[in-house]
Formats: sequence, C-alpha cells, structure tokens
Amino acid sequence: MNYQESLTSYIAAFVSELVHTGVTDVVVSPGSRSTPMAMVMAEHPGLKLHIHVDERSAAFFGLGIAKITNRPVALLCTSGTAAANYFPAIVEARYSRVPLIVLTADRPHELREVGAPQAIDQIHLYGQHVKWFAEMALPEKSTEMIRYARTVCARAAAIASQAPAGPVHLNFPFREPLIPNLDDVLFQQEERPNGYVKVRGGELTVDDTQLTEIVSRISGREKGIIVCGNIADEKFAANITEVAERLKFPILADPLSQLRSGKHRLDDVIETYDTFLRNKEAKAFLKPDVILRFGAMPVSKALTIFLKENHQADQYIIDGAGGWRDPAALSTEMIYCNESYFCEKLLTHVQPGKSSNYIEKWQKVNQLTKDYFGLLKDVTRLSESRLFSQLTDLLPDGATLFVGNSMPIRDLDSFFTKNHKSIKIIANRGANGIDGTVSTALGAALYSQPLYLVLGDLTFFHDLNGLIAAKLYDIDIRIILVNNNGGGIFSFLPQSQHPKNFELLFGTPLNIQFENAVRMFNGEFTKIKDWDHFSEAMTDSVGKKGIHVYEIETNREQNTTEHRDFWRIVSQEISNFVKGEHE
Repeated sequence: MNYQESLTSYIAAFVSELVHTGVTDVVVSPGSRSTPMAMVMAEHPGLKLHIHVDERSAAFFGLGIAKITNRPVALLCTSGTAAANYFPAIVEARYSRVPLIVLTADRPHELREVGAPQAIDQIHLYGQHVKWFAEMALPEKSTEMIRYARTVCARAAAIASQAPAGPVHLNFPFREPLIPNLDDVLFQQEERPNGYVKVRGGELTVDDTQLTEIVSRISGREKGIIVCGNIADEKFAANITEVAERLKFPILADPLSQLRSGKHRLDDVIETYDTFLRNKEAKAFLKPDVILRFGAMPVSKALTIFLKENHQADQYIIDGAGGWRDPAALSTEMIYCNESYFCEKLLTHVQPGKSSNYIEKWQKVNQLTKDYFGLLKDVTRLSESRLFSQLTDLLPDGATLFVGNSMPIRDLDSFFTKNHKSIKIIANRGANGIDGTVSTALGAALYSQPLYLVLGDLTFFHDLNGLIAAKLYDIDIRIILVNNNGGGIFSFLPQSQHPKNFELLFGTPLNIQFENAVRMFNGEFTKIKDWDHFSEAMTDSVGKKGIHVYEIETNREQNTTEHRDFWRIVSQEISNFVKGEHE
C-alpha cells in the first residue's frame, strides 16, 4: 500500500465524518502543507468552501458564519505563522461561546525543531483558548486508523458544540507527496454510512425540588429585576417576557439579548437604563432586593456599577452552559440550567403577581428618559449620539445589525429603543476587541440578509482586507462608517484628562480617505452630508447588492460634549421626578 493511498483514505474518512456531524461550511486559506485536506474537501458535495487568503480575516469570517447559524464551522490552513494568525478569532470564539473546528496542517515529526521551513511548534498552539486539542496521527489506511480519524472528528464536533460552545483544534502532520488520489472513490467506502459515532448531549437542568426552593425565595419579593445580556436562544424572548409579567419584575435588556426588538411582549422591557442609572437619586429610587441575571455580562458600565452597588440583593445567575459569569463576585446562587427551560419551569411554579408599584417606577423613569431622546433629533450636525436613535426608525423589519466595539456598541446600548421589527443584533463581545469586525460581519451576512454593519474608523481600518470576501462571494453588506478620525472611546476615559500626549497615544488620528479603499473592492462609497441625506441613503439601500459604505464624519470633542450634556439634562429631570414622587 503506497503513501498516497493511505493519505487519501485517511483524509476522506475524516472529511466524510465532518459532514455527518452537520458541518456545511469550511473556510480555507491556501497553502502547501494543507493541500491534501483542501483537495479532498473540495470534492465533497456536502461542503461549501470559502477561500480566504488572509488567515486572520478567514478565522473571523468563519466565526461570523458560526455565530449567525449556531453551527460549527471548520477552518483550514497550512503550517507555520498561518496557524498563528487564527489566534484572535479563536480567543473571541472561546469567550463568546461560538463553535469552531480549527484544522491546522503541520510538518511531520521528523521536520520539527530541525530548521525546516515554515515549521513552528503547533502543539497546544492556542493553549487554554480551545476546549480540546488533538495531535492527529500520521495518515494510514488500516481499518483501525480509519475508525480513529472518524471518531476524532465526531468527538471534536461534539465538543465544539457542547455548551459552552467554543473552538477545538486538530493538528494534522502530513508528509510529502501532498497530492491525494482523487481518482479513487473517495466517500463511498464507509464502514458506517450514517456516521461512525453519534454523540448525544443534553441540557443542564434543575429538578423540581430545587426549583421550588428557588421560587419560594423569589415569590413575594416586590423589588426584583431581571438583567439579560447576550443570549442566542430563540425561545428565550417569549419565555423571559412571560416570566417578567408573572413576577412583575422589569427586564433590563442589553441590546444583544435580542429583547429590545421583536414580536414578543415589550411592556416590561427597560432599555434606557444606561442613561438614567448614572443618576444617584434614580439608583436609590429603584434599589432592588433580588436580581435574576441571564446571559453574558451587559455592555453598560452604568448597569454594571448599579449591580455592584446592590451587592446586598440576592443575585441569581442562570447559565445553561455552566460558566462563571460573575466578575464582581456578586452572585448568591449560580444556577446551571438551560435558560429557556428554567423560565418554562418557573412559570409552572409561580402564581401571577399583583400590580407592582416597583415595576411602575422603572417604567416611568424609562419613559421619562425616552421622552428626552427628542433632544438628540434636535442635533442638526452629524453626531454619534443621534445615529442609533435614527437607525431604530430606519432599519427594515427582519434586518441584522452588526455593531463594532468601542463607541458604537455603547451608543447602541444607550440609544437603540425597543420596537417590534425583529432586528437581530450581534457583536464580538467575547473579548471585546476591534479586530476582525468586518470579516465577522461578512460571515454573518452570508446567511443573514439584509445586514447592516456600524463601526468606527479605527475598527474599519483594522480589517479593511476583510472586504475581499464580499467581493469574491457577492455578499451584500451596508456599512455605516462613523469616522471621528481616531479612538473616540478614550475621550470618555481618564486618559483624556492628560492632554499632553493624548492624541499621540490614544486619539491616534489616521487621516485616511476610505473612499479609495472601498472602491478597490468594487464597493460604493457615499459621504453623508446631513441627517436627511442619511435617511434617504438608508431607504435607498434596501435591496441593493454588493458593498455600500456610508461615511458619517463626526468630531470627537463635540461628541463627548453632546453625550455629557444629554446625560446632565436627563439626570436633572430624573432628579426632579424622583423628588416629586417622594413628596
């Protein structure tokens, strides 16, 4: 038996099993050492191959696909620094609980640590940032090794998908020659045609005795709140809003919770907390004694501080993946149970509550804050504070909104109000970095249309080459580029109080004319003149194909002043309202 025959059979078995596990998308970055895997993958009718030259962007592109589909996506690259370029996306996948199957080709063992080209130490390359690592055996065609290849594949896919989802890494050493025998019948000779081993998993649950005990502690507590962060379960919105109605608890809904937009009940959803929880009187007025928290930590710093200040409250963290999302060590109970299941079981144990003065307080303060959002629309010049208030009205029903980190995600949190449009909102909030944002959004856009991306100029620059995927695969995307010529978030941080080297170290103006870069990828570029122009552009963008970039130029100093002026005005009105309620 020759090596080519062994190589082909071994890889064909692995690829066949990969498809049996449910993987349909593979992002491949071209390279020599990964040749056998890439060529066999290209032959399988059940796989969609997406070729992306830059491994860093490729990994984020795969992350975006996995994020929007909730299915594992495979990444394939050659040996050496190609594999190292996957690292940022793997870190993001780990902390945002996104399933990836990372396949790296490698030199065989005899070519390691001897000066061979493109050979680095790839064993446990990603350390603790992957859920599982396996150094694959060298290809053989024996029955035992074919079973081994299929079993490891099934195991890797299961581990990647099992809650908490995340990345796994398989490292494949290949000897030359690297060309498989594609004349063979690749995917027909299977010992078990329906997959070698099926891995069945279950959801974390709590039994009725435990739940009854939890309910007995919550029932009758009038001053309760529900805090919902990033969560992907599509059943959750209907379940948690019913729980809120039953308990008479307000829901403080992070924009990534998917609770601010949709056909579900919105009466108990509170969305302007990032503004009014900056006010001391409001925080005292709304002080809770019990907190139920679901999903990732919220974006809002004001809300995070509010939770810390109420450490005396009983805080229940419900996490269906069995994690530990409690950076301030505030939880009194960590409940490992699928979030929707917990809500469904809770509803069978909780009697409908009476009308609550406490939830009415939250609703009144929330509405008072929203009433002052009209001030944002009085800002005639292009400004960041007004953008998301406008987008709430302008985005079409069923749109996907991808939001970059730093200022855009914070302005989204502050100014995107609840609505019944079913707008899906996603972001890379695992590690909260700005890298790979364009590529992640394009991966999501492959399976979710129409998609709008809002990001800052530094974030756009950081992943400009990611636009190549839109050009190659005819992906439609509408990019709203907020260009304040630098890092706007730093103007809100203590660093801004030290002006001597602020621009050099933190402001970092790039002075880039993005239009030329967009045209390079066959994109259309529009510089927004005013808010009427922006409304027209957003309306006209519906149904358009290709890359469309709409640049909104803002001023960092003015932006900081506008935000702080708005918070001050609203805070004064809230103080007056709270004072009136006490009189």
